[in-house]
Amino acid sequence: MREPRWLDDEQAGRHVRPYAITGGRTRHSQHNFTLITLVVSRHDHEWDHDHLEPESMAILALCRDRAVAVAEIAGNLDLPVSVVKVLCGDLLNGELIIVQAPPALSEQPSVELIERVMDGIRRL
Repeated sequence: MREPRWLDDEQAGRHVRPYAITGGRTRHSQHNFTLITLVVSRHDHEWDHDHLEPESMAILALCRDRAVAVAEIAGNLDLPVSVVKVLCGDLLNGELIIVQAPPALSEQPSVELIERVMDGIRRL
């Protein structure tokens, strides 16, 4: 009887690599990013290529010319969102990126205000 293999080399790489990239961290201890948090690279810093992971360098390159949402970064780099959040937290700690979080629920307009605006637009 043949023993079942849990994962082949191709699948194992996909599961082990994100864990290795983040040093086993699944969340960043200081920062909470949402899927729509915008990230942009800071142009006033020279990047030290020696201490950054290739994935962090890819994030900086992707966000060099425009703000990119965390979900879009994950999609473009084919990385799990949780990994991108941890790496962005590290980049933010190193002052290599600037982030813009979405407004808090208390700062968002009410449904009533949005409906009144829509009614006003319909009357135009």
